[in-house]
Amino acid sequence: ALMSWSPVAAQQPASAAPRCSAGPLVRVPDLPEGSGVAASRRTPGRFWAHNDSGQGGLVAVNERGSVTGHVQLPGIAIDDWEAIAVGPCTGGSCVYIGDIGDNEAGRPQITIYRFREPDGAGRAAAAEVFHATYPDDAQDAETLLVTPKGDILVITKGETGPVALYRFPAGVKPGSTVQLERVGKPRDGGKASPDDRITDGAISPSGARVVLRTQGALIFYSASDLLAGNWREQGRFALTALGEPQGEGDTFAHDSTVYVVGEGGGKSQAGTFARLTCTFR
Repeated sequence: ALMSWSPVAAQQPASAAPRCSAGPLVRVPDLPEGSGVAASRRTPGRFWAHNDSGQGGLVAVNERGSVTGHVQLPGIAIDDWEAIAVGPCTGGSCVYIGDIGDNEAGRPQITIYRFREPDGAGRAAAAEVFHATYPDDAQDAETLLVTPKGDILVITKGETGPVALYRFPAGVKPGSTVQLERVGKPRDGGKASPDDRITDGAISPSGARVVLRTQGALIFYSASDLLAGNWREQGRFALTALGEPQGEGDTFAHDSTVYVVGEGGGKSQAGTFARLTCTFR
């Protein structure tokens, strides 16, 4: 059975907002601290997910939430892995790991790892490494966006400062340390309330939409708006009906299909995975 619900508060009239329906919440024992998820570009129906601590490998999950493989990440020293994205790279499709978490807002730099997207299980190829600093204070972040053109962006969580969008400079080379460029102004309101902190985000395959999430809601934007620093929302959808113990990650599979993952609510509890189908008017 599918669950459906109406949008919660949004900056645009309800008549302009999308509507979503969701399938059941699936428990995934291999993701007790499920933090991020990204749809494969190589294999339709495959999703790469990860925990936010532990050994730091990838967990391959299918559309039903069943684990289909594990990928080890040799040579990657993860400090606070909070996000994952799949995007283009020279010669094909790559996985991008966002080592961007910073609960105390004290890290001197953040790190992005990029490697060729695996076939499904085993060991990943050697990773390219990109380091970056913020142009202002250090920030805690859990959202990594990679556009269809390969641009890399980070959105801060809103816990140690305002929610803001930062971009890696064009043409950044592996092995370098660069200063991020802030795009537009931070989102209004200063530090975010606990219910409005951004825990993940994704760009749709066409590049037309962005979805950000909090622990309890999906927030949709036009990509042309958000990636230019305009925080005008297309609409929000409450995720409380799903019953996630702790919602964390999201990704687009298609422009109208979003998958979400979350923590199990305790280190020994299975994480969660669910699909939402959204209609945009």
